[in-house]
Amino acid sequence: MDTKILGLHHITAIADQAKRNLDFYTQVLGVRLVKKTVNFDDPGTYHFYFGNEQGDPGTILTFFPWEGIGKGTNGAGMATHIGYSVPEGSLEFWKNRLKEHHIALAENEIFGERLISFTDPDGLQLQFVEPKAKDNRTAWTTKELNDQHALKGFHSITLSLKQADPTLKILTDVLGYSIQGQEGGRYRLITDSIDTANIVDIIEDPNLSYGRNAAGTNHHVAFRVKDDNILMEYREKVLSAGLDITPKINRDYFFSLYFREPGGVLFELATDNPGFTVDEPLESLGTTLKLPKQYENYRSQIEAGLPKID
Repeated sequence: MDTKILGLHHITAIADQAKRNLDFYTQVLGVRLVKKTVNFDDPGTYHFYFGNEQGDPGTILTFFPWEGIGKGTNGAGMATHIGYSVPEGSLEFWKNRLKEHHIALAENEIFGERLISFTDPDGLQLQFVEPKAKDNRTAWTTKELNDQHALKGFHSITLSLKQADPTLKILTDVLGYSIQGQEGGRYRLITDSIDTANIVDIIEDPNLSYGRNAAGTNHHVAFRVKDDNILMEYREKVLSAGLDITPKINRDYFFSLYFREPGGVLFELATDNPGFTVDEPLESLGTTLKLPKQYENYRSQIEAGLPKID
């Protein structure tokens, strides 16, 4: 079982204002800032990681807050909706909390699961779902959000595509997911290798316009593997499927491979090892700026150029 894809590892999105992004996720949604670092390719931009106490795979939403980038457009070829799992009976609490913060929401039911939908300050589409199966993950709690309400971690990711079949083939034949159901143009895929963060929905719409990556859109979706030996086995599987894929990349907190699936969504495969406590202790995760080794000699210049978030 450990050689399988273990559901979602993390999801990375784009924001505009760093402080607004940080405040919304830590203060309104109540998730923990587990790592404050910079974009590997653009050290003048923060890279925030939000999750549970340890930053467990399947709980981590990360952001590149590019100041002034402007609003993007969701559309075909993108991951368009991030689903979080919330405790049973907590949707009423969240409806009230979001309304107190003047956040518009909609109620819905997908594949028999109740949910609310809303957007973050940049327009990123979020869904809070009460899952059918009990979610036993331990949430990060705050003074305002106890364990009866706090976010458990990811429930699902939704991909919006013009054609579902080519992506379905990659998810089933390469990544080991199986189709659990279909409602109209929506497909639900699931992996049985893990009980949480294990759902991928696909919305097929041939008439959907292509999206544009900027603030309020997802940059990529990362799937979880146990370690870098298994990671490289999946590299061969992706190559055998006729897709281009990167060499192994060290992201300090995990090792990664990237490839673009046939529908246009950027997929990443990421390892559990070494984790977020590799460079700071658990109790103080996210409290200081951590830099990739190649940028450490430029710390003073980088810190001076980053947006003020305190």
